[in-house]
Amino acid sequence: MGENNSNKTLVPEAANKLDKLKYEIAAEEGIELKKGYNGDITARDAGKIGGNMVKKMIEYAEKNMK
Repeated sequence: MGENNSNKTLVPEAANKLDKLKYEIAAEEGIELKKGYNGDITARDAGKIGGNMVKKMIEYAEKNMK
């Protein structure tokens, strides 16, 4: 079975901004993230962070499509 890593950042320059967004959203949700590995958070909390990141990215894209 071939590996397919879909977690690659397509625009490397955006990696720091995405990381910052992750921590901002975690703080908004009251989820404590530490630098580095956070495999001890629940799937529900990880989903909240990821889902809200996508929501904010879509909002940003919609605002800038004009």
